[in-house]
Amino acid sequence: MSVRSRVRSRPLSPHLQIYRLTIPMVMSIAHRLTGVALYLGTLVVTWWLIALASNANSYAVFQDFLGSWLGRIILFGYIWALFHHMLGGIRHLLWDIGLWIDLPAASRLAWATLIGSTGLTVAAWIAGQSLRAVLP
Repeated sequence: MSVRSRVRSRPLSPHLQIYRLTIPMVMSIAHRLTGVALYLGTLVVTWWLIALASNANSYAVFQDFLGSWLGRIILFGYIWALFHHMLGGIRHLLWDIGLWIDLPAASRLAWATLIGSTGLTVAAWIAGQSLRAVLP
């Protein structure tokens, strides 16, 4: 078998079928997706600021939307994306300075990103609901 025929039978690049998804890979993809979600969520923040600067009726419409089940899901997702993207950025910063690059440490750090972002989101949500109950 010649070298030329061997080269042609090999794939040009690795295919997804040969990769086994690992938690660092999934968190890297999630980091990119949360960046997109934050970009889109900024539209909701912009709507809030415009409603706040406008009249009371505009703000009431915004509050009604955010108080609905869809608005609460969007708000919860935005908060989670914010924390996840922040922790993912810290994870990448640690890698950039050469810490925890080996696969076992990278896997633990990826799990810490996922667990930390979920925990921070739940804590922020509980704090927000507690403040909402206390404030007029």
